[in-house]
Amino acid sequence: MLQTLSPELLPLAGLSIAALGACIGSFLNVVAWRLPRQESLIHPGSHCPYCGSRLRWFENIPLFSWLLQRGRCRHCGGAIAVRYPAVEALTAGLFVAAGVALPSGLGAAPPPLLVVLGGWLLVGLLLPLLLIDLDHLWLPEPLCRWGVVLGLLVCASAGFSQGDAIGRSLLLWHLLAASAGLLGFEAVSAAAGKLLGKPALGLGDAKLAALLGAWLGLTGLGLMVSLAVLAGALFGLLGRLSGRLKRQQPFPFGPFLAAAGLAVWIGGNTLWQQLLWPALG
Repeated sequence: MLQTLSPELLPLAGLSIAALGACIGSFLNVVAWRLPRQESLIHPGSHCPYCGSRLRWFENIPLFSWLLQRGRCRHCGGAIAVRYPAVEALTAGLFVAAGVALPSGLGAAPPPLLVVLGGWLLVGLLLPLLLIDLDHLWLPEPLCRWGVVLGLLVCASAGFSQGDAIGRSLLLWHLLAASAGLLGFEAVSAAAGKLLGKPALGLGDAKLAALLGAWLGLTGLGLMVSLAVLAGALFGLLGRLSGRLKRQQPFPFGPFLAAAGLAVWIGGNTLWQQLLWPALG
């Protein structure tokens, strides 16, 4: 959608979207902290995890409050992890990137506003999953399940806006992609369990693959898996060579799936086909 704006409006639009993304990133930090602890996402309001003091509005400004307070609580001096502003900045950047995204799974001419809103929704789903998996080696099933439903709704809306035939075709292929992601990862986990005596992947990874299949379609799913496997293998190799990962030490694969899914959504299938599958590009 940003591509359609005049050059004079681009800086203002980009800054506005980045500010919105930073605010959403602040909420996603709350989701990633409270959801594993089964706490309400709304009540109580934002507070210091050390002293419990409620945060005033000026202590809740994304990025700036952390910088002005030098990464510490104004009330008790407790350290505020750098991850909080990092997630806010990352979400801001991803929201801007979603404004110029070229997702290939929504047909040839999806409504630009739907593409942008869908991209923001996908970011809002994947970032908490990524953070929770990093912290707890766990991918919440309800979030994955709702992600599948929302992905199918977005692809159906994009498809039927281009005609009934396109809508039915997109919905069918995205349903097949969600099923392929779920069953394929479950099959790999079961096969690894028989060969190695333990699963190579958690069942949460299969549900996340189903979510991404619902959003990306079959080709996008294949590209996402290829990119995630390459990135995960490189991370594992470097981790073991550096001694940071011990032999057979598990590490979360969900962040690689989520990052690869966002990369395929933003860059589109053609770009990643040329990079990952040059013979088929």
